[in-house]
Amino acid sequence: MYQQAGVRFNLASPKQLGEVLFDKLKLDASAKKTKTGQYQTGEDVLLKLAVKGHQIVDDILTFRELTKLKSTYVDALPQMINRKTGRVHTSYGQAVAVTGRLQSNNPNLQNIPVRTERGKEVRKAFIPRDDDHILLSADYSQIELRIVASISGDKNMCKAFKDGTDIHTATAARVYNVSEKEVTKEMRYKAKSVNFGIIYGQGAFGLADNLGISRTEAKEIIDNYKKEFPGIQKYMDDTINFARENGYVETLMGRKRWLRDINSANFTVRGFAERNAINSPIQGTAADMIKLAMQKVHAAMKKEKMKSKMLLQVHDELVFDALKTEVNELKPLILECMQSAMVLPHKVPVTAECGEGKNWLEAH
Repeated sequence: MYQQAGVRFNLASPKQLGEVLFDKLKLDASAKKTKTGQYQTGEDVLLKLAVKGHQIVDDILTFRELTKLKSTYVDALPQMINRKTGRVHTSYGQAVAVTGRLQSNNPNLQNIPVRTERGKEVRKAFIPRDDDHILLSADYSQIELRIVASISGDKNMCKAFKDGTDIHTATAARVYNVSEKEVTKEMRYKAKSVNFGIIYGQGAFGLADNLGISRTEAKEIIDNYKKEFPGIQKYMDDTINFARENGYVETLMGRKRWLRDINSANFTVRGFAERNAINSPIQGTAADMIKLAMQKVHAAMKKEKMKSKMLLQVHDELVFDALKTEVNELKPLILECMQSAMVLPHKVPVTAECGEGKNWLEAH
């Protein structure tokens, strides 16, 4: 980076980095500045520059990723090993996250990276207690989208899940009006982005930014999506109206989330509350479901007098320290408990998958 810039500078200083990239190297003539007058050098800004093929920006992103991995995990986790047990123990908060999910703390094992190749290496460090044990990882398949389908009752989305077709391919086929066989990788990728974006209240502007496409194309994709899946738009409208009238939304189990800003006169504040109104019943139901699954799994393991242990809950995934001799019985038991924890409306099926390995990465 120093060679490419022709100068040594503090890589951790956004001010110096901005000056090097935009004053010295002139990578973007229309670079934006913050209120304090220095250049914006956030990840979103750098990613757009990296796409244009600037090697130094690529290297800066890599440097940032490595620095974060080193300080957050590589240096920090070994310090948290319990001297008595020789293991790392997280603490779970039950009433912290507004969605109802458990929150992992000291260390937070729910944010161990899994998306990037380098980040995945951290997962390799998590291993079973001894040679007689193996790690099992069981997770729900696309649970939030299944919940969207069941809560909204959208016929097309429910049908895709009942037929067992790949939901993103099925969505792409409908949005682009082609057969499922004609769906390209790019079409599926865009459809996937809409599927997940819609439940977080993402509009054309957000989608365009996300996919690096024009706002016109993004608007067209969203309009087609809403036409093909009318039940989802209806769910969104109905949920916001319900929240306005009652001041809260609820999960399928009836757990409420209060939204005091839903009728705010401030557009931005109200918009945030509306997005929460749409998303909370979905995320909250997923949180309820995995908690019910954990209770069922625990009771079933106790009944069978198993020696294996349930170790972790990470969003839609459960991790087990499994005795090798119990694996063949334990796997179907976990899947059965997870898949039957909560019956979704409109007969939308719930599926879970289970993997095993000698470390967490291999198991997942």
